Amino acid sequence: MDVALLSRIQFALTIAFHYLYPPLSIGLGVVLVMMEGLYLKTRLPVYQQMTRFWVRIFALTFALGVATGIVMEFEFGTNWAAYSRFVGDVFGSALAAEGIFAFFLESGFLALLLFGWNKVGPGMHFFSTVMVCLGAHFSAIWIVVANSWMQTPAGFRIAQHSLGPRAEVTDFWAMVFNPSTVERLTHTILGAWQAGAFLVISVSAFYLLKGKFEEFARRSLGVAAALALAASIGSLATGHLSAEGVNRNQPAKLAAMEAHFPASAPADLYVLGWVDEAKQRVYGVAVPGMLSWMLHGDAKAPIAGLLAFAPEDRPPVQLVFQSYHLMIGVGMVLIGIALAGALYAARLRPPPSRWLLRLFVASVLGPQIANQAGWMTAEVGRQPWIVYGLMRTNDGLSRSVPAEAVVFSLVLFTLVYAMLFALFLFLLDSKIKHGPLDEDLTAGPQRA
Repeated sequence: MDVALLSRIQFALTIAFHYLYPPLSIGLGVVLVMMEGLYLKTRLPVYQQMTRFWVRIFALTFALGVATGIVMEFEFGTNWAAYSRFVGDVFGSALAAEGIFAFFLESGFLALLLFGWNKVGPGMHFFSTVMVCLGAHFSAIWIVVANSWMQTPAGFRIAQHSLGPRAEVTDFWAMVFNPSTVERLTHTILGAWQAGAFLVISVSAFYLLKGKFEEFARRSLGVAAALALAASIGSLATGHLSAEGVNRNQPAKLAAMEAHFPASAPADLYVLGWVDEAKQRVYGVAVPGMLSWMLHGDAKAPIAGLLAFAPEDRPPVQLVFQSYHLMIGVGMVLIGIALAGALYAARLRPPPSRWLLRLFVASVLGPQIANQAGWMTAEVGRQPWIVYGLMRTNDGLSRSVPAEAVVFSLVLFTLVYAMLFALFLFLLDSKIKHGPLDEDLTAGPQRA
């Protein structure tokens, strides 16, 4: 058994499962700020009821996000010791900043958000909601900074030590604002906003289908649809900026994303297709020269293709191509769904039919699929490098971990994660079926 492949599968499973929850927490944090802000502005009790209900959902996703994220920290040491030695100085800086700016901020105000309704004034409670939302965003910032450095290293030097070379930070802010940080961060944050917004849209549409909590559902859907539409359109724009950055910094990844094989030739933009790597061609629907036009404003501008790189430096083409196009396809559908929800909320169209409400219910899966596909595109497209251009993935492994141990832990993690996911769905389903509480209409921060 291949230890490298097993370790990669194990880490992919761990991070893919973890990545279900932080985007929900980040997006729900923004929704909570919007809802509680509307309550303070209008003093309509329904907005307070909405805030209190969605705080309970936020707490559930936040707890699962924290619990599932801890495992990855251990895997860096157990499965990827050589990599951890190489990037320890860089990752240590980013993760320390996350602890200072994110965890302290969230932990300091989370109790007020959850339990401070009748103990602090409305302004202070709203402030705690904003701080928890901000803390969730800070956490994402520093994780994306660390991952972006792996994609486009900057602000460091290679120092030789007794255990081997090590990347050491020479310019902290150059490391933070490495060439891919800004576009990747904005794209990631907007994807998280979509995840939270479409969860609210889904639950609200479920209540409307059942004819339950109708005012609560309509207003919740309106708030979420506004955020979903802004985030979906923003994701399209930042996705384009990210593609331009990949073209500048990781041309082999871009070539795999569109399965562009010629070493230097105008590149088509595929709507969908299937890659035949042996014949170096794609069977599918494409717009000729469109990728060249989007990147250079000229449909005949040459783009570096996979044949411009040595075979050992090329990423897996089929997986990157399919995940990239899945992300784009789902993203375009989400724009349409968000627009329909926003038009309904603005009363520019009649109440949605039952089939559209069912589509709203199912839309909760869209951001999760797109986020997972985007992560797969970014990480698999970086291969064979674990730190782009500096360390190959196989060189980052722990040499003392046998394949049998990885298999055992992989099976164990799969079972535990399956149980955690079942528990999450059970608790989420229970809270949704129970619905908002009548006492939430009157209970809340009343003190001045």
